[in-house]
Amino acid sequence: MPYGPLKVRNRSKENRWYPAIGGRANCKFGNLSFFHDKFPVLLRTNEGHTTVVSDRSETQRTKTRLAFLVAGVAIGVIAVVLLWSPRASHPDSSLASGNLPTRLSNSEFWTMVTDFSEPGGYFHSDNYVSNEIAFQEIIPNLQRTVKPGGAYLGVGPEQNFTYIAALQPRMAFIIDIRRQNMIEQLLYKAFMEISSDRAGFVSMLFARPRPSGLGRRTTAHDLFKALDNSHPNINLFEKNLRLAIDHLKDHGITLSFGDEASMRKVYDAFYQSGPNMTYTSYGNAQLLGRGMPSYAELMTSTDENEKNWAYLATEEQYEAVRQLELKNLIVPLVGNFAGNKAIRTVGQYVRDHHAIVTAFYLSNVEQYLFQQDDDWARFYANVATLPTDPTSTFIRSTADRRGAFAGRGRTRWALKMLTSPIDDQIQAFNAGEIHAYSDVLTSPNTIN
Repeated sequence: MPYGPLKVRNRSKENRWYPAIGGRANCKFGNLSFFHDKFPVLLRTNEGHTTVVSDRSETQRTKTRLAFLVAGVAIGVIAVVLLWSPRASHPDSSLASGNLPTRLSNSEFWTMVTDFSEPGGYFHSDNYVSNEIAFQEIIPNLQRTVKPGGAYLGVGPEQNFTYIAALQPRMAFIIDIRRQNMIEQLLYKAFMEISSDRAGFVSMLFARPRPSGLGRRTTAHDLFKALDNSHPNINLFEKNLRLAIDHLKDHGITLSFGDEASMRKVYDAFYQSGPNMTYTSYGNAQLLGRGMPSYAELMTSTDENEKNWAYLATEEQYEAVRQLELKNLIVPLVGNFAGNKAIRTVGQYVRDHHAIVTAFYLSNVEQYLFQQDDDWARFYANVATLPTDPTSTFIRSTADRRGAFAGRGRTRWALKMLTSPIDDQIQAFNAGEIHAYSDVLTSPNTIN
């Protein structure tokens, strides 16, 4: 109770006041008690409606105003901190997810893979693993920009898993012109669903006995160091390949003879090369002598703040991806970015579920599209059909010879990672402002 004379006021036409000494007032409107021992109380009545009013001093009012001001400033500071914290600006994933499913049945998954896909095409590399060592550097900025939930689109092999773990989409569609990439994604799916932890997964992936002494808190560095000391085993290779094919078959995914042969080829590359596998390696052979980061190096790299975002960095990050696989929500498709089906069909599916595409990882596919007649224009026309909002983001890489790095006795050229709003890029395309690959890399609001 504030100090100062108290009044009990009646909010009516009359202005009669009743003194109350010792904090208790008796009047014809009832007994009113106040725990107010220091000051007299005044009651003002009016036709049965009596109220209490504090006639506080100006000093007390000033103190009260100051207290409210300080509290307001504190609340403002807290709001700013929360606003700029990762994920805080977009806390509700339902805003991006609409009514996208939380799980697909096995038949729904395989129907989507087959119906959304296009005929496969050619690419000059098998691309079993990424070559983008700097792929983690943009993740903190992505987390501040991209909404969780919604649909993630990507291309290529394992780097998608790291972006998926960090961005937390409701669904993911991995679109690649190579049917072999879809087969590789199915191999990953089978091994993840079978393996409940990272150690079991990498042991299967590289066909090596599981090292002892690995637990939930094992770092990625220690995980791959232990794996490097475990030797490949041909019996495990045959056993694991059979397990993967049978697991997929049990879930309604029956591979053709050609697809099984393709899966054997992919798995043999992992078996032969082990954790030292690179974008340009198969077994111990190096294509053109080019240096590239190994699988182990990609999984143990960090952003500029020394945080490892790789999907195999922690059990939690691995489990985030594994759960989406178990729910059939990572959908691998065969598709040409300049084709007329895969991207548009995915976009229509997302739109029909009142959701948005939150991120689209392109790698450096655009570079090749600009070398193939008007493929680049057809690609942007496809993207223009996707449901997006101002936070939807392109993720791309481009060669950057200023970023050379060394490792395992080789000189390598880091690929620079860029992000830009999808809507801004499409607006520039529609305005006729994009004519060359360089126009894409220097478009407004591109962050690198």
